[in-house]
Amino acid sequence: MKVLLRLSEWRGSDNGTVRSIVYTSAGPSSVLRLEERELPEPGEGEVRVRVVVSGVNPTDWKARASSQPHGVQVPGQDGAGVVDAVGPGVDSLAVGDRVWLWDAAWQRPEGTTQEYVVLPVRHAVRLPQEVAFDVGASLGIPALTAHRALTVAEGAPAQLAPGALDGTTVLVAGGAGAVGHAAIQLARWAGARVLTTVSGAAKGELARLAGAHEIVDYRATDATAELQRLAPEGVDVVAEVAPTANGRLDVAVLKPGGTIAIYASDAEALSVPIRPSMTKNVRWQFILTYTTTTEQKDAAVAAVAQAAADGALQVGKEHGLPLTRFPFERAAAAHDAVEHGAVGKVLIDVGDA
Repeated sequence: MKVLLRLSEWRGSDNGTVRSIVYTSAGPSSVLRLEERELPEPGEGEVRVRVVVSGVNPTDWKARASSQPHGVQVPGQDGAGVVDAVGPGVDSLAVGDRVWLWDAAWQRPEGTTQEYVVLPVRHAVRLPQEVAFDVGASLGIPALTAHRALTVAEGAPAQLAPGALDGTTVLVAGGAGAVGHAAIQLARWAGARVLTTVSGAAKGELARLAGAHEIVDYRATDATAELQRLAPEGVDVVAEVAPTANGRLDVAVLKPGGTIAIYASDAEALSVPIRPSMTKNVRWQFILTYTTTTEQKDAAVAAVAQAAADGALQVGKEHGLPLTRFPFERAAAAHDAVEHGAVGKVLIDVGDA
């Protein structure tokens, strides 16, 4: 039998059960509840992971707020933990392996905001011993989105690796955000020169710590003129978070044939400067990491895993991505923090390492 409690009423669970944060109707963070359920068993091609850290992304609160679930939904696409059990047909991972998780709750009811999660083995990627669980839980949506943004341009490599972007100039809009941070790190790891725009000195310092070569405060200067000065031949690709606000700037600083890779939006509709875009043969490329092709996702996962293993995807304030942590019982507060624009990465501590 399931026991459903409000978060404030939780007092623990018995052996053989798993604590899960769930919701059964769309709404504000108050719809999140803590449910004690039976420990799930992995099926064919699946693994069970004991979750140590769960990462929270904007899509988590947006889905919870606007999409009516079909039954019980556990939020959380990203996370990191330890393989606890493997199902039939699984030979790529073993019990005790450290892993990071991606797209756990995409079109599935079981996300990472629970003590144990069962998911297809493809969605669990080996995490080297020297890579912290915090890093693993911060990969997923941000890093896979960043990889796609950096590989959509015509002639770009399908999979990033050291040297893959040699000779390329990348502009990362909003370099202090989670995706922007990952884009800076991945682009630099792959050999690109990285420019970024930020909204103030504090965020500029975060972009510098992430590894950006040049930082432009768009509130303190003429960003278009400054970017054109820094990259007189133009940039090859823009990783764009706010196309409505930045579209004209992006076109102005792009090389002919350049690409604007849009992974988020500051409005429901976008007005495109048509003639300047036509003159430069600009590509406006929209991105949703969930719906990329299997080949694109596999390439992104492989590249992100290698970059993490190489130490190129560090997190924490000293690396330009401050971490805001919440205990498991305060998952609703973690959702609220992301919704209200917390700088850096929000993590939920689910279990012991």
